[in-house]
Amino acid sequence: MSQFWSDIVHTLTPYIPGEQPKTNNLIKLNTNENPYPPSPKALTAIQSATDEGLRLYPDPNSDVLKQSIANYYNLDVDQVFVGNGSDEVLAHIFQGLLKHDEPLLFPDISYSFYPVYCGLYNIDYKTVPLNEQFEIDIKEYNQNNGAIIFPNPNAPTGIGLGLNSIEKLLQNNPKSVVVVDEAYIDFGGNSTVSLINTYPNLVVVQTISKSRALAGLRVGFAMAQPDLIQGLIRIKDSFNSYPLDKLATLGAAAAIDDVKYFKDICQKVIRTREHLNRQLKQLGFEVLPSQANFVFAKHASLDAAHLAQALRKQNIIVRHFSAPRIEAYLRISIGTDTEIAQLIQSLTSIISNT
Repeated sequence: MSQFWSDIVHTLTPYIPGEQPKTNNLIKLNTNENPYPPSPKALTAIQSATDEGLRLYPDPNSDVLKQSIANYYNLDVDQVFVGNGSDEVLAHIFQGLLKHDEPLLFPDISYSFYPVYCGLYNIDYKTVPLNEQFEIDIKEYNQNNGAIIFPNPNAPTGIGLGLNSIEKLLQNNPKSVVVVDEAYIDFGGNSTVSLINTYPNLVVVQTISKSRALAGLRVGFAMAQPDLIQGLIRIKDSFNSYPLDKLATLGAAAAIDDVKYFKDICQKVIRTREHLNRQLKQLGFEVLPSQANFVFAKHASLDAAHLAQALRKQNIIVRHFSAPRIEAYLRISIGTDTEIAQLIQSLTSIISNT
């Protein structure tokens, strides 16, 4: 540890991202990337913008992208905030909206970046246990809190909450900001965006990394009533006035506008997920009901860490979490039909030889 670090650096436990192998001969089912390429229109927009104009600063407001998002979700532009990936958007939300005298609440099994941000910004928090079915129980959030955040669908379980449940949560917590992190919403859930104009305490966060197949572009966004968005803009402009480059702004806008392509690849992922569910159950797995582009599954008798290592030996990478309550589960991203067929073939071989 460096003697030159600030005091806070010694206290941090950083987020550990999913493995990004440098070899090309792997079936990579560990980081929930889309198995299909981005919209051709997005790629064309990026290529067209790659010219001498890159010597100039980009639009600090990313107005073209904000307008595309507003159009798609039937919002006003002043209800949209954009950032360098949803993780940066979440960071600004934690700093600007979630630090209060009462603790921030989020599920005990959830996105592991949440406690990291709490450490970075010195936010008091309390985790709320999922029930025995690994579901978020909104009744458990009827307690003193400064704010609430949760993914919908949840990660890594993939289980979603319905709009009625989220609306009840909002009604029960009118004085708290409620952040719904919808990174995976397009694979089977119903977005909470429709509630924004009714509830001034609601913030919805999304990303183009998953359903729009642009994880490499790093674009995320938040949607809320204008006063909450203005708070985030104040944080952003005190940190980095130009979070999105020109290529990211135009490519993301084109991806948002290409609705048909977006819906087509989402449906492909959903069909493959349901096929994978059936195949895993036939192999003796219990599979949680997922609305995401991954499944969370445990085998009836075989250790999850053993299965993950055995798959790695066959050049297939899945994610295993060693945390309490979920150490028996594997999180498996949805790949192409060919990749999933290879996964099932490998699992069949591993199980039969164990």
